[in-house]
Amino acid sequence: MDRQRKAAGFVLGLLFAINLMNFFDRQLIGVVAEPIRKQWGLTDAQLGWLGTAFTLLYAMVGVPFGRLADLRRRSRLLGWGIGVWSLLTAASGLAWNFLSLFAARLGVGVGEAACAPASSSLIGDLFPPARRAFALSIFMMGLPVGIFFGNYVGGWLASEYGWRQTFFVSCLPGLLLALAVFLIHEPERGAAETLPGAARVHQGSPYWRVLRIPTMSWIIISGALFNFNSYAINLFMPAFLSRYHGLNLRDANVITGFTLGAVGVVGLLVGGWVVDHFSKARANGRLLTAAVALLINGPCVYFGLRRPPGDLVAFIALISVGWTLWYVYYSGVYAAIQDVIEPSLRGTAMALYFFAMYLLGGSFGPIATGWLSDYFARRAMQATGAIAMTESFRAVGLHHAMYVIPAVAMLVVVVLLAAALTVEKDMRALSRWMATPASEATGDLIGQPGD
Repeated sequence: MDRQRKAAGFVLGLLFAINLMNFFDRQLIGVVAEPIRKQWGLTDAQLGWLGTAFTLLYAMVGVPFGRLADLRRRSRLLGWGIGVWSLLTAASGLAWNFLSLFAARLGVGVGEAACAPASSSLIGDLFPPARRAFALSIFMMGLPVGIFFGNYVGGWLASEYGWRQTFFVSCLPGLLLALAVFLIHEPERGAAETLPGAARVHQGSPYWRVLRIPTMSWIIISGALFNFNSYAINLFMPAFLSRYHGLNLRDANVITGFTLGAVGVVGLLVGGWVVDHFSKARANGRLLTAAVALLINGPCVYFGLRRPPGDLVAFIALISVGWTLWYVYYSGVYAAIQDVIEPSLRGTAMALYFFAMYLLGGSFGPIATGWLSDYFARRAMQATGAIAMTESFRAVGLHHAMYVIPAVAMLVVVVLLAAALTVEKDMRALSRWMATPASEATGDLIGQPGD
């Protein structure tokens, strides 16, 4: 048993490092957005498209990659994915204009699409339900740590050596991880479950099987709204701090790294423990905990944005508290997905979830925020009678546009509460289905999750 736990711990540590580089590389476009905008004369809407680029192909190829994670060796899928996205991160540094950088970021999305479905599926088979939320929290801790180091290290590299060298250097750790991941020993599917039918395989369309579960439908909607906010604020926060609060590139990225990244370590670790604790008291405890956390997040972000230029202490405090609570979403929702999805479909479920999360959420967040920023900047310019766009007008535009973030957070709360109303019934349906041994099952269309 100790040997198995050590092996599971090694795999979890490696998956954490992979996820760290996953989000490190994603964050880089936000880190260098302002230097690129000024060098190429881009609008905020164009910056939004650069932030969206990788999410478009990420969402498209993520669904078949999720299916592959349920059917093929997951470590190989991870290894090839890491290698591809690392090389294309380096290729981003060779871009000569907007379209070439957009194309490189599209390619990064293809490689990164292999990460989450395969990793989540592995964790589901390595850790029993009682420890799964905490294990997923450790894995997802790669997100805030990756964002922190992406901003902190990336900001330092960009300020000292330029934005192109930032992309070149960032590919090296990923290539090393691509080699290491082939050492992962594949656990049996359903190995961490205790019910005799856990290893049963569904019949019929795997995608319809996932989508027919009411809780999963609500979770998918929540993911789209959640990622709208995540990608909007991650892309534009360094620019907001530079324009509105007057910070230089390095300082803007350091503060972004702490307020959007480092605080997530606390949010995920404490959130994972709290989520597991309340799930023992209530079947819908995971989702209720996430909803309450985001209910507090919205006002914190709103009042943080209302602080006047230069009031960085209050701004940092409010955004840090709000974004610490934002990360509780991952601990609650990712574990809830595994509560209602059978082991043989977890990769597929995560892929469908990410399809909506990125195509409908992550893709629109940066674009919509960038468009709103340009719109409000033009209004500010017209209100003064000016005929030329200046950095002060761009600061006003981005400041007004950022208020969309706390508004969308409140919508996520409503959707999570709706999911909390259906999750207990869906959990019971899954337990009944897995309680029937495969040898005794008469069919796979009756008594399954979602029925």
